[in-house]
Parts: sequence; C-alpha cells; structure tokens
Amino acid sequence: MKNKIIMFWAIILIVIVATVIIFVKPTKLGLDLVGGSRLMLEAETTNSIAKITPEVMGRLQFAIENRVNKLGVAETVVQQVGEKRLLIEIPNVTDLKEAKAFLGETAQLEFKKEAKDKDGNPTWESTGLSGKDLSRSSLSTDQTGQWVVSLEFNDEGAKKFADLTKSLVGQQMAIFFDGELQSAPVIREAIYGGKAQISGGNSGFEYAEAERMVNLLNAGALPVPAKIVEENTVGPTLGADSIEKSKFAGIVGLGAVILFMIAYYRLPGLIADIALIIYSLILFALFKTIPVTLTLAGIAGFILSIGMAVDANILIFERTKEELRAGRNLFTAINSGFDRAFTSIFDSNMTTIITCAILYLLGTSIVKGFALTLALGVIVSMFSAITITKNFMHLIFGTGELKYPALFGLSQDEIGKSYEATETKREKARFGILD
Repeated sequence: MKNKIIMFWAIILIVIVATVIIFVKPTKLGLDLVGGSRLMLEAETTNSIAKITPEVMGRLQFAIENRVNKLGVAETVVQQVGEKRLLIEIPNVTDLKEAKAFLGETAQLEFKKEAKDKDGNPTWESTGLSGKDLSRSSLSTDQTGQWVVSLEFNDEGAKKFADLTKSLVGQQMAIFFDGELQSAPVIREAIYGGKAQISGGNSGFEYAEAERMVNLLNAGALPVPAKIVEENTVGPTLGADSIEKSKFAGIVGLGAVILFMIAYYRLPGLIADIALIIYSLILFALFKTIPVTLTLAGIAGFILSIGMAVDANILIFERTKEELRAGRNLFTAINSGFDRAFTSIFDSNMTTIITCAILYLLGTSIVKGFALTLALGVIVSMFSAITITKNFMHLIFGTGELKYPALFGLSQDEIGKSYEATETKREKARFGILD
C-alpha cells in the first residue's frame, strides 16, 4: 500500500510539472497554423554544370535546408518538385525579402592571386582554395574594433592555405565572396594553423553584412544558382481558423470518449478518463519540452494517439471483467486483467511505433511531424494505461472482494458464472461425461 501511495504522489507531481510547462513555455506552431511563406526555387545550369542531375538537386536541397535552419525557424519544408525545382515552406517569417535574398545567394568564397591576362593586363587567378575547404566561420572584431569574418579551414584546407601563403610572400592574395572583392592583403609570411580573416576593406563590414556572410558560409555554398520562380504567403487567418477547428475536434472527440468510458465501464471508465487527462497533459508538456512544432498533421497524430490510449484501457477492462466473471477476487482480477492485456497492448503499439519510424525516416517534413507526435503519444499511452490506471484502481478498490459489480458494468448474476461453468466441465470430464 505504501508503494502505491508513493506512486500516486509521483503521478501528481508529474501532472503539476506538466501543467507548469504547458502554461509557461510557448508552443511552436507550423506554417499551416501561424502562416508564413512558400517559395519555389528553380536550379540553373552554369558553365561547369551543364545539366541538373538528381545528385545536383540533392546537394542543392541539402544546402537550402541548412540555410533555412540559419533563419531560426522550425518545421520548414524543403522538398523536390519535378526535375529541377524545390518547394520551400517557411513558417512565421516576417521579412520575406530577406529570406528570398538569403536563400538565393550562391555564397561562393574564393581565394585568388595576382596574374596577367592574355593582353598582359593585371587580373586575379584562382588558387584552388575555396569555401569548400572551410570548417567554420565566425563573427569577431579586429584590433581597431571593426567587424571581421574569422575563417577556420579543415585539415586539407589548412594545408592548402599554408602552401598558398608561403608561395605568395610579398604578394597580394585576394578574397572574393560571390564574385565581389572583399579584401586583398599583402602576405608578409606563411600562415600556418588554418585560420584567416576577411576584413571588408578600408571601410570594414557593417554588423549585418558580416553576420549574413558568416551564416551563408556556415550553411554552405549552393552547388548551382537557384532563382525564385514562384512565391506566395499563407495568412494567419487561415492558421487561426485551423487552430479553432482543431480545438473543437479535439474537445468533441475527447468528450465523446470520456462519456463512452463512463457509460460502459462505470467507475473504471472514470478512472481511465482521469488517466487520459493526465496522459494528455504529460504528452503536451513533452511536445513543448522537446520541442515539437505542431502542424495540423501533428495535431492529428496527437488526437489519434488519444484513441489508442483509450483502446489500451478497453483491452484491460475487458480482461478484468472476464476474470471477475470467472470468480476471481477483485485484486487478482485487476492484476490478471492488466497482465493478460499487456501482450496485446505491447504488440499493437510496437507495430504502430515501427510504422511511425518508417514514416519519419522516409516522409516529408509534414509527415515527419505526424509520425513523431503519434509515436510519442503511443509511448506515453503505454505508461498511462499500465502505470497510472492500474495504480489508481488499486488505490480506490483496495484488495477486497467486489461488493458492487455494477461499478464494473456487471450484474450480480454474472459474477462467478464462468467459473462455475468451467468447474462443471472439469467434473464431467473426470467421469467421462460428454455434453
């Protein structure tokens, strides 16, 4: 009994913590709920890349996804449409012009050296060292307090940079970003360690300009240029309407389930309803803690998991009623009901979780949201059904006999009938009597 009381207070503590999280931490909502922007990018060929292949599109999609993440938004959709187009959905973006410029820039970083063209005029020649050799970039200031972009090369890039600066001692090395000359310092000595800086020339960088360059370099260069061919927005009105409809559907569905459980299973049904409410609080708090960005698909997964949580309780109660009909005492019937139902609950939930894993690994962003919310819901529902409902039933009913069968939706005549029928069959079998 002491352990059950401890478990009861542990559950209450979990509920309090979940409630605090729900009301304190904001919920992240997706494009279909808060509005946002949809952009269609089309890949363009270059002198070096004459054909847009699936490999090029894969690299372009990867680079765009990295850039979208740098915008600080969640639940974005970046998926290929056709042979050379990408659909991008960005929720809750306030500055669409900035997003368009950010996504469309190529972010080509090149290091060049002095050379002569065919007419003998001075020009810049590629050295083979580029942004592909970068490990990371960061924003910092120089000795004069001006903003600079600090570069760190990977192992191969550090070796290239050391060899290059060694060969260019006393000469200029130009740093170009997207075809524009940023600075052209004179190399005084070989530079080892794989680190360099872009200073932005005599006037230096503005903070926003340097930050944009850092973000683009860290996100990676686009393998090919990509132009925006379509753009539209999803207004917050549609999102607000979707939220209201989702709330209404959730309330109606949860209310119908609660009424059914009470009407059919009586007091155990009421206990299951309490456990269901606790389950919903825990799951929603978990969504906020991870955090999970909720879309309409994610909300659908959440509501579906509520139905699966109820399904587990129904299996348990039906098994418990079978044990009571067989003449078991209340304590044994409850334990046997949970034990007998566990295998079925576990098997069905595991198949659902496996399906969710496949959807998450192979699906698009929206499908991933559905799969994630459903999988989390299924896992928490097992805890709710096996732990919360069972402990509440033992706390309320204790270890005695079932004095009021109506509390379980049974009549007095049903109790023990199956047990008597079973014993009668056993006696007949002993004496070789056939029905």
